[in-house]
Amino acid sequence: GPPLLAMHLTQLNRECLLHLFSFLDKDSRKSLASTCPRLRAVFEEPALWPLLHFRSLAELRKDNFLLGPALRSLSICWHSSRAQVCGTEDWRRSAFHRTICSGHESLVNDFLLQVCDRCPNLASVTLSGCGHVTDDCLACLLRCCPRLRALRLENCARVTNRTLAAVAAHGRALQTLHVDFCRNVSAAGLRRLRAACPHLALRAEHSAAMLPDQPPRVPAAALRKLLPR
Repeated sequence: GPPLLAMHLTQLNRECLLHLFSFLDKDSRKSLASTCPRLRAVFEEPALWPLLHFRSLAELRKDNFLLGPALRSLSICWHSSRAQVCGTEDWRRSAFHRTICSGHESLVNDFLLQVCDRCPNLASVTLSGCGHVTDDCLACLLRCCPRLRALRLENCARVTNRTLAAVAAHGRALQTLHVDFCRNVSAAGLRRLRAACPHLALRAEHSAAMLPDQPPRVPAAALRKLLPR
């Protein structure tokens, strides 16, 4: 038969290369992009990055992904013993735990602020186990991403009623809000949000019913007994 003609990868057109890259994970995309300028240009094509999923905070430090206007769905789901440490209140942490947390303190917030600047078309955000994410950062996300339809938060210890108020003020397109295991959200805050946004699909399992990790308060009568006379 006739001889087979060899075809180099870079001879494929842009649409074919984008389709090929879409099947690869972030590390594989990065490795392939390092082989030649043509493939690097495909890696840097915003249309390649409509979805980003991170399974650890260490992945946020890598340069194997692109934040751009094509991003529609973002999830950071961090489940580990370190996530549990970072999900506890400061006063409960030992010196060793505080050392672990110090490396993560601003990592998610700094990353989300980059998202606010670069990804205005974001439609869905899921954060799980991100104990350092703050109300201010989530308020910024709601203001900068007006198309956000779903915000799912789980075990975000620093999320309070201020995030609920930001949803009422800025989450015009928001249809779904989950604040499961966000123990510093109160029942009163949830009632106010339901009244302000009656059509919002709001879920708060084990949130307002959980006791915040605050130092125990000693009743006044018991305190008088403890004080020297």
